[in-house]
Amino acid sequence: MTTNIKELRFFIYARKSSESEDRQIQSIDDQIKKLNELAKARKLNVIHIYQEAKSAKKPNNRPIFSEMMSRIANGDADGIICWQNNRLSRNPKDSGDIQWMLQSGKIKCIQTYERQYLPDDNALLLSVENGMSNQFILDLSKNVKRGIQSKLEKGWRPGMAPIGYLNKLDDHTIIIDPERFSLLRRAWDLMLTGNYTVPKILEKLNNEWGFRTLKKRRIGNNPISMSNLYLFFTNPFYAGLIKHKGQLYNGQHQTMITLEEFDRVQMLLGSKGKPRPKTHLFPFSGMIRCSECGCMVTAETKTKIIKSLNVSRSYTYYHCTKQKVGVKCNQPSINADDLEKQILGELNKLELMPGFKEWALDALKSSTDAEIEERTKIAEMQQVSLNEKQRQLDNLTKMRIRELINDEEYAKEKNELQNDIARLRENVKKTELRADTWLDMTEKAFNFASNASKAFEVGDVNAKKEILRTLGSEFILTNKTLHFKQNEWIKIINDGNAEIRTLEPVIIGLDKRKTDAFASVFPVWHPVRV
Repeated sequence: MTTNIKELRFFIYARKSSESEDRQIQSIDDQIKKLNELAKARKLNVIHIYQEAKSAKKPNNRPIFSEMMSRIANGDADGIICWQNNRLSRNPKDSGDIQWMLQSGKIKCIQTYERQYLPDDNALLLSVENGMSNQFILDLSKNVKRGIQSKLEKGWRPGMAPIGYLNKLDDHTIIIDPERFSLLRRAWDLMLTGNYTVPKILEKLNNEWGFRTLKKRRIGNNPISMSNLYLFFTNPFYAGLIKHKGQLYNGQHQTMITLEEFDRVQMLLGSKGKPRPKTHLFPFSGMIRCSECGCMVTAETKTKIIKSLNVSRSYTYYHCTKQKVGVKCNQPSINADDLEKQILGELNKLELMPGFKEWALDALKSSTDAEIEERTKIAEMQQVSLNEKQRQLDNLTKMRIRELINDEEYAKEKNELQNDIARLRENVKKTELRADTWLDMTEKAFNFASNASKAFEVGDVNAKKEILRTLGSEFILTNKTLHFKQNEWIKIINDGNAEIRTLEPVIIGLDKRKTDAFASVFPVWHPVRV
């Protein structure tokens, strides 16, 4: 029996899945556009258009498709127009239903962009094509799983990089996010102290440090949420491990923390992700590393009972956690009092001689006029250079409009000029802020040097911790001695004090000689000219 195609009523069905099976398939809008053109060219009667963004891998997963098939079964339409057969089905059940409805005449025609299927056609052809679609999904699933497993074994996390990292698209690896990595590392440092809860760290990250998530096409550039911060602190990825379906793999990415630090944070969080109450708070726990094995240094308090005197005494010791597997660490512990004496000794070196702080600040402030004059000259020269670059950019645009240069030359020159302009603008901004900035920093440094040792002696746990952080970084304990990298401005104070002490006999004398002596040390604190 010959079917008059022009008398049939058709549904257009367009489908695209967001999953990997359909990434190369045209968009739904493109499909509908092409299928409408096809229907118009062949004079097919389209009574409704169905569109759906669902996967066809599993049956009963597409409500729009089910509605369309039900309407065809009820006689509301006679045929289907679709891009390809695999738009209708990628699983055996739906394929079987479609093939039976076509063979029994319920569906009188399936029109794809490339060919036509009718009830009288050889059923084997449609079966083979549907079988190929089904097999494609099976093969794709196997290949995807194999690819993920291979990537994990090579030490790379599949999928989206976690916060603090970025996906490197050219070689499919993961690199650190330079804008957020260091801030998130500071969040770990706060957690490791045991003195901060997750809500307090959230407050610091978002409100004090101005942390914002990575900006993407539709999402991002927002403060980190509480739930995501808890996930952050419980993700072993930051310690170099990749967790996938209950298994751990060693990652090749740059770690943010050590395994020992990760384990300590998990201990602090507890089963419900809340910090456990602590009996003792130690100011330097989580700040110092062992020189021998690299593990963190922790502290504990032990009580010793002296039976002869019927009294008990408590002692606090700092010692290596010795948590690195397979490494025997022989570093001795150090009494907390002895450690604090070492830190206090470093702070005492910063103390300024009587009268010097006031004289130095007055001298520095009086030099501000000269600094402003120099700054103005530099700013004028920088502005001239900036204006010249802007003029060159304007001329370049005119040359392109007149077609004196091609697109490639224009793009190259424009990029170089825009980079130069951005750099010059930044230099102008730095120059404008320079005088006020260095004077403010110097005053803060002098205030710290004058008060740090006293504040350390009477301060609580948090105060001592912050003072030590101000003093330096990269704290290492070796053979009961604390070593660290001095902050740059602390080093300048120490260098200046060393010169002052060589002048001490002169300074004790007359005011004129004292002023001359102080003046000889002045260049040590004065900022380097830019």
